[in-house]
Amino acid sequence: MIFLLAPGDDRAGSAQAQSSPVFVGAGDIADCGRTTDEATAQLLDGIPGTVFTIGDNAYPSGSTSDFNNCYDPTWGRHKTRTKPTIGDNEYNTSNATPYFNYFGAAAGDPTQGYYSYDVGSWHIISLNSNCSEVGGCGSSSPQGQWLEADLAANSHACILALHHRPRFSSDGGDSGMESFWSTLYAAKADVVLSGHRHNYERFAEQTPSGAADPGRGIRQFVVGTGGSGLSSFGSTAANSQARDDNSHGVLKLTLHPTSYEWEFAPITGDTFTDVGSADCFDGSGPPPSGRDIDVYAAGFTGQEVMELRINGGLVQTWNVTNSPSSNVQVFSVVDY
Repeated sequence: MIFLLAPGDDRAGSAQAQSSPVFVGAGDIADCGRTTDEATAQLLDGIPGTVFTIGDNAYPSGSTSDFNNCYDPTWGRHKTRTKPTIGDNEYNTSNATPYFNYFGAAAGDPTQGYYSYDVGSWHIISLNSNCSEVGGCGSSSPQGQWLEADLAANSHACILALHHRPRFSSDGGDSGMESFWSTLYAAKADVVLSGHRHNYERFAEQTPSGAADPGRGIRQFVVGTGGSGLSSFGSTAANSQARDDNSHGVLKLTLHPTSYEWEFAPITGDTFTDVGSADCFDGSGPPPSGRDIDVYAAGFTGQEVMELRINGGLVQTWNVTNSPSSNVQVFSVVDY
């Protein structure tokens, strides 16, 4: 099916905004003994979009009191637009019951703590890195099998996953997360967000084993900067591209249909920033036979580009030019 909007149609701008939603948040958040969680909540006050958490949401033990008295007065005011991820501190209270009670259906099945959803044209997966609490994290575990099935059913080209314990960190990574990464890598996932380490670190694209893999690997962000006390780094991990252990803040992601932008926004008084952009891994190649082909185009103002996507994967770029005589779109297809 082909969607076209004439030049000057104001629906193009609206369509563009809807196709590039904001996804913003952090991990390691609320602590009644600190004011930095309120400072990061104030950042969220000025940023629209879906809020994510990456675990250890309410200190010190994820109790009902911690959620009611520490999390709720700060990040809790964004609860209706929040998609949470569970951390290890939540299980300091039996079965993480206060976490599941506080977030309700948004946190997924209380016996699992993992679930998925879509934001714009991106598929988002919230995983439970507390492996012993849910029967493991390996490929044969219930969570591992669920992850494979969820990814197999996904039709979106861009994939982002969150799990609290980071696979890689200059403050100590967790090899137990490699199975998650292997499954995500095989499915051409693009981004993983983690917390647990109370600092910020961005990695280059890499394989599950930690080998640099530009243009194909998974980019990991560690964002344990939501409000709890910060922790310092050890020696720099391989493929680490940016890191800071002095600033609280949130990571703002703008999720375009085939790419993403990132911006680390610090709280007032802190100074570290990190800004950039990257394309999703499109797995480009000739279209497989027997698959549905969708062509999307919108908002042309001159020489533009149209994309051919097959079941969500980008396989072809078309040149698009306005016809000066008839003000209609003229398409020329370049060879595969």
